[in-house]
Amino acid sequence: MLNVKLPKQVACLGVFLMSFGFSHMVHAQTTRDFELVVNIPTETTLKHLELPDAQSTWQQLFDGATSDIEIAQFYVYSLPDTALDTVLQSLKRAGQRGVKIRFLLDEKGLGLSNPDTIQYIQRIPNLEWKVMDFSKIGNGIIHAKYFIVDGRVAFVGSQNFDWRALKHIHETGLKIQDSHIVEQMKQIFQADWNNQTHLENQQAIEKITQHQMPADVTQNDYLLASPPEVTPSNIYTAVDNFPKLIASAQSNINIQVMQYSPLSYAEGKGKRVFYGLIDTSLRAAAARGVKINLMIADWNIRYPDILWIKSLALVPNINIKIVTIPKSKDGFIPYARVIHSKYMTIDHKTAWVGTSNWSGGYFDQSRNIEVVLNNKPEITQNLDRLYDDLWQSDYAHAVDVNMPYKPVNPAKE
Repeated sequence: MLNVKLPKQVACLGVFLMSFGFSHMVHAQTTRDFELVVNIPTETTLKHLELPDAQSTWQQLFDGATSDIEIAQFYVYSLPDTALDTVLQSLKRAGQRGVKIRFLLDEKGLGLSNPDTIQYIQRIPNLEWKVMDFSKIGNGIIHAKYFIVDGRVAFVGSQNFDWRALKHIHETGLKIQDSHIVEQMKQIFQADWNNQTHLENQQAIEKITQHQMPADVTQNDYLLASPPEVTPSNIYTAVDNFPKLIASAQSNINIQVMQYSPLSYAEGKGKRVFYGLIDTSLRAAAARGVKINLMIADWNIRYPDILWIKSLALVPNINIKIVTIPKSKDGFIPYARVIHSKYMTIDHKTAWVGTSNWSGGYFDQSRNIEVVLNNKPEITQNLDRLYDDLWQSDYAHAVDVNMPYKPVNPAKE
């Protein structure tokens, strides 16, 4: 979670590069219903799969919109002449064509946002803007980054509406045309939009007490959402089904997340109690002989998180690497040059692509969305290729339990 205030201005670093020198390319394999969308930090030696990036995907979807666009984001931060700037121009053109746009932003995200970007969005024709204090629901935030276009196609992923996400951060998402999952995402958006209206009118929000449980987590493709209490009852929840997914693993789990910590979320210096859902599931799988590879960002080596990471690294069958993306040639960029993807593959057959970090607060308090794919081997294979490339790169280093790691400050050099 990016929960520190961004400076009002950072140096503009130019237009997002649309082509790279590729030493190796893997042909994109897409399906009608799902397409993997990947952003690789520029100026790295990481291989660029022949896959679409978020900028091209978002522009295509906004330029093709004919009736309505629904967007939910944690924060927004664009600068002139950047990739996100061109995306926002596409969104503006949609509004000028008469497309109805609803934009939902988290209240805590206001402090992370560029005021000029907010003003630009608010001035788009036919756009309705709402800011939601999601903490009034479960002490969390709208951490999901997603949108739905014309009720028929959607996008969800780790990419924030941030110019840095499109150029300087490792990100992974999905373009979705599966009608059932798109409809469920629309239901989630509507539920949050309605609840914000209730909050504005000082009315009680609608809380959900029971949800469906998938009969078999290794069959079909489906959506997971959090937190349970405001997730529509016909949608599976991450907190219920994450342990089942991990328990289904027979041989291998590859995980890439920005943050791993088995501690609950707390404001400021509040007490962070043990949150065992994720940690216990991983340790149980390793005890059964499942080989687990976990990659986390160097932002994650702060205290006390690093102590829990070292503890997990001591477990047989669990290997953990910390990834550091080098500074850009243009100089230090706050809150950039990091791995921010949140995905997992299980037994090279099942894929999980979503918006949650693996820490307390994401599955139980904040709005997040994950997509689980069991019948899309081409997506799982491409995720494993992405994973192997980063795992074997010079940017990833095995956790040293004896090293006194120095915390990284993403705001300062």
